Amino acid sequence: RVTPALSPKIPQLFMASHLIDLWSLVRPRFCLLSKEEGSSFGFHLKQELGGAGPVVCRVEPGTPAQHQGLREGDRILGVNNHVVECEDYAVVVRRIRASGPRVLLMVLAQHVHDVARAQQGTSAHLCPTLGPGVRPRLCHIVKDEGGFGFSVTHSHHGPFWLVLSAGGAAERAGVPPGARLLEVNGVSVEKLTYNQLSRKLCQSGEQVTLLVAGPEVEEQCRQLGMPLAAPLAEGWALPTKPRCLHLTKGPKGFGFLLREDKGLDGRPGQFLWEVDPGLPAEKAGMQAGDRLVAVAGESVEGLGHEETVSRIRAQGSCISLTVVDPKADRFFRMVRLSPLLFLESTEAPASAQETCSASPVETKELPVEDTALPPVPDGSRPCLLYPGPDGGYGFRLGCVASEARLFISQVTLGGSAAQAGLQMGDVILEVNGYAVGGENDLEKLQQLAEAEPPLCLKLAARSCQDSEAWNPPGSGEDWALASELL
Repeated sequence: RVTPALSPKIPQLFMASHLIDLWSLVRPRFCLLSKEEGSSFGFHLKQELGGAGPVVCRVEPGTPAQHQGLREGDRILGVNNHVVECEDYAVVVRRIRASGPRVLLMVLAQHVHDVARAQQGTSAHLCPTLGPGVRPRLCHIVKDEGGFGFSVTHSHHGPFWLVLSAGGAAERAGVPPGARLLEVNGVSVEKLTYNQLSRKLCQSGEQVTLLVAGPEVEEQCRQLGMPLAAPLAEGWALPTKPRCLHLTKGPKGFGFLLREDKGLDGRPGQFLWEVDPGLPAEKAGMQAGDRLVAVAGESVEGLGHEETVSRIRAQGSCISLTVVDPKADRFFRMVRLSPLLFLESTEAPASAQETCSASPVETKELPVEDTALPPVPDGSRPCLLYPGPDGGYGFRLGCVASEARLFISQVTLGGSAAQAGLQMGDVILEVNGYAVGGENDLEKLQQLAEAEPPLCLKLAARSCQDSEAWNPPGSGEDWALASELL
């Protein structure tokens, strides 16, 4: 019988007894991206109101994203081993940034994504993930009297396989039987000769870190069309780990100083110093020289000092900081993976007496009490904004080409806008008393933003907006939102 046409871009298929499996038609693509520190993957991500998941709106030429086949219009369905299609835009951005220098994206072209949603109502069933415990392993092996406890075999121009010594160092470090060798100390062995691999193992000295995949992992990845990628790995017998510190402000303050210094690679980072003995920071396990990698689970890699401080302050008196000591910093830089990928979940201590929060620098507090303005009779609400420590207000604007309307397209976590209650999708009616709704609004807003603070906004209450206001009937146009470079 003849199957119905799925899309203008997908031909009709003839089947004798049943419809072809949708998976074979709309199988997602995997893009394994790698970047150097201080650079980007080379693609822009945006969220469309009413859309399903973030969409790639631009791919820079000559970048890792372009080389790995990422294309404009691709929708992000998965980040590493996490399905993100139904997650908030900000969460997806955080996952990508937290992945560090390497990330595995699962994507679908927009027209294929639309087919899947039309057939099933969702494309979540097209997002394959590896089962519990079925993942590549990052194993750190320390030599004993029997050496590393493995030998290497290979076929001509084929992959390398490890043969383990019973009870040897490799087996104790978690290397599974029949494992395929993928990386040595963060370097892929795919293009190495046997002699080059032997030299690299010898140069490792008394310890080596291997990325390996057991037969079950290989088979499952083959069936799913998923690459054996390092960002999927779980850590086994790693020499060091990131630490999650839960802190609550104490009566004598916070007990540490956050300072921007140069790290091991010469690039600036946020480091913790002057940990006061006996105060909550020390009791929580903080050590002088720790580098801050995340605040409340969100990566701060690449952020400036003032923005990092703002994110810490936004948590109030109880905060969560993820840190690495110099040894852990060197290790994760060597294997070229983010320490956040190997962060074990840690529950917050029950006793506030054992923990502490830290105010790293003294900055002028925002006059929060002035931002709570009374509502106005027409159902809209006013909002008073002061610039944050970095001089910005912490939000971005978007618009619809077919309508003279501006709205909040993105709100920075912990920024002035977030603290004042702005939400993504809020429609701007007035700025500093000037009505918004003309052709030159963006130019006018730029001039107003450069005026003396505060910035007074009049916003349409989201509860009063009809759903058609977000998707004008018959327009067929997407919302043009500000994009994020990743």
